Amino acid sequence: MQKRISNQWHGYLLGVLLPVITLVVMYLSLASDFRFVDFIRYLNVRGDLSRALSLAVLPNLGLFFVFIWTDRLKAAQGVLGSTIILALIIVFMRFM
Repeated sequence: MQKRISNQWHGYLLGVLLPVITLVVMYLSLASDFRFVDFIRYLNVRGDLSRALSLAVLPNLGLFFVFIWTDRLKAAQGVLGSTIILALIIVFMRFM
């Protein structure tokens, strides 16, 4: 019997890893000449880091719906929880 991803902690983990992977893909497609740390500093200096993180969180929406449609509600709950936490961090970054 195959073990399904239906644990809430799996959802939290995937909900945090997917934005990180998306941010790395953004880095590779936009500024692969520089180091990743320099790319993050550049976005921070320009004031675009919160915008880039907001875009990086968007794939969580697709992951959330995949978990809902496949009846993995606990994992969907974890993805939603991690997305809310990341959204609060982004709002904090935006206004500080």
